[in-house]
Amino acid sequence: MSDHQDRLFAKNRAVTSGFRFDEKVVRVFPDMISRSVPGYELVVPMIGMLARRYAQPGSKIYDLGCSLGAASQAMAAAVRAEGVEIIAVDNAAAMVAQCRQHMAEHSVGTPIEVRLENMLDTVIEDASVVVLNFTLQFLDRGQRQALVDRVAEGMRSGGALLISEKICFDDPVEHQDQTAWHHDFKRTQGYSDLEIAQKRNALEDVLQPDTEARHIERLQQAGLVRVRRWFQCFSFASYVAFR
Repeated sequence: MSDHQDRLFAKNRAVTSGFRFDEKVVRVFPDMISRSVPGYELVVPMIGMLARRYAQPGSKIYDLGCSLGAASQAMAAAVRAEGVEIIAVDNAAAMVAQCRQHMAEHSVGTPIEVRLENMLDTVIEDASVVVLNFTLQFLDRGQRQALVDRVAEGMRSGGALLISEKICFDDPVEHQDQTAWHHDFKRTQGYSDLEIAQKRNALEDVLQPDTEARHIERLQQAGLVRVRRWFQCFSFASYVAFR
């Protein structure tokens, strides 16, 4: 078994709440997210493709909650507009340290600035593309509208906000079905029932999903238009909205 394989929840744990993006998670994060989020390995390059279409010359691109910088690197490799700067932000020190090291070793295309910063404190200005790739769900629900409002205010006309999220469902039967299918996916990726249950418990108070309708309402309230869902696999969905 590789040191970079996610086995963090393979043993019985007395305490499983309070999931944190610490050194242990950072070490296995690429394996964890690819085996936990169906479609993740397609979503990331598609973010690059969309950024290539909507990035405007001389503008900024923000990757808020960048983790190890996968979306930033996909955009850096794909964007062709001149004078563009990518700003990658994360508030987990362990993530940022590893992200910076990875960027230094695999620098490509558009320059990337990696910041150790809370996205709630990030000044958004002159942005043509903003990415929230499975990050809004980790914010307190009371902070989400204010963040999206600030993002929209800092975007250029015609700019694109790309959001990927785990969503929940108003229909309890559909919610049950989608959850069961997601757990089946994780089993196909080698996770045991114990790992699935313990990770779910650990994330219960940390990851708080919204319905698709709530996401669309929030985006429209911020003044964004043409909200489009461009990907969904089970309870994981990706959207684009325009300024």
